[in-house]
Amino acid sequence: MSSLEQRNNPKIGNRLKTALLQHRAFSKEGFSERLFGLLFSGLVYPQIWEDPDVDIAAMKLGPGHRVVTIGSGGCNALAYLTCKPEQIDVVDLNPHHIALNKLKLAAFQHLPDHAAILQLFGNGDKGAVGLYDRYIAEHLDEKTRAYWESRDKLARRRISVFGRNIYRTGLLGNFIGAGHAVARLHGVRISDLTEAGSLREQRRFFDEKIAPLFDRPLIRWTTSRKSSLFGLGIPPKQYEELAKSSEDGTLAPVLRARLEKLACQFPLKDNYFAWQAFARRYPEAGDGALPTYLQEEAFEAIRENAPRVKVHHASFTELLSHREAASADRFVLLDAQDWMNDHQLNALWSEITRTARQNARVIFRTAGEPSVIEGRLGAETASEWRYLKDQSEELGMLDRSAIYGGFHIYEKV
Repeated sequence: MSSLEQRNNPKIGNRLKTALLQHRAFSKEGFSERLFGLLFSGLVYPQIWEDPDVDIAAMKLGPGHRVVTIGSGGCNALAYLTCKPEQIDVVDLNPHHIALNKLKLAAFQHLPDHAAILQLFGNGDKGAVGLYDRYIAEHLDEKTRAYWESRDKLARRRISVFGRNIYRTGLLGNFIGAGHAVARLHGVRISDLTEAGSLREQRRFFDEKIAPLFDRPLIRWTTSRKSSLFGLGIPPKQYEELAKSSEDGTLAPVLRARLEKLACQFPLKDNYFAWQAFARRYPEAGDGALPTYLQEEAFEAIRENAPRVKVHHASFTELLSHREAASADRFVLLDAQDWMNDHQLNALWSEITRTARQNARVIFRTAGEPSVIEGRLGAETASEWRYLKDQSEELGMLDRSAIYGGFHIYEKV
């Protein structure tokens, strides 16, 4: 067993929780961190909530590039394959995300056609399990196959979730479901937004139905508590940063503004993120766009290039520490840095700087608007990078998921 594999062994400890813990266990902050770690140790994101089309534009991704990205739900790495990069390394500390990424890659390589991909990763089809058994199972590594064939609390095989709409599960899926339930308690069916036929109708529905919810006492009380937003993947440290920008110390105004962008800035036919938030599913054929990796025109490119992806159960910093200098071109950090202290941040960027090729780019998102690395990196490391502020702001406005405050691009000097 290699040293990297040893550190990935769950018997040595829960590395995901360890990455989150920055306070004593019996402190108020420590308790919040541990509760978040417990919730985050299961499946969190069945679908990634970063717009891969924005990523591709920001990276100027193309053939010959070597990419290192955090995995999450796996939609981003598959979308990147349409640009035919030389290699993609996917890292994640969550074993559920690792299993999901490996399943998606195997599906594209072994399912017979694009229709089968939609049947498995669309809105839930009872035939999905049969596709897994017939085409995919035998091609998975032993650990990944054992994961998907293990049983849930109701004695159902895990893979059966794809026959019931996986996007309604996981930490985020359950959080969205809870949001719908709270809205119904106040007489609002959020899913009715998807009946809007224009941006004007979307705006009217938001202003008349959704926006007033954020003034209700229950919702203001709920959003004033860190644990209530763990379902969005917002850890305690991120919550504190967001609350600083709020007039009343709750996240109600922040969430309202983010939801407004999601509901009103893009036509529904172009925004599958809005469909997942408001309808808890993807649009049916003819009603709107699907994620990049599920679009028919992307199928052949993803199938052909899927072998170029390697999935690692490791942290970003850890993987890079095993790589040669000047060995990667593009680094995708999602919002992981929002969780990091200064020591972790500098360790990460030290490895990024060492392994970055000439003209390499780093992209990431932040819960708040400002870049979280400004003024926190050591002078030597910071001098190696240039912040592309105008491009960051321009592309950030085009991010259809709308849940982040800032999108940031750095280029190696």
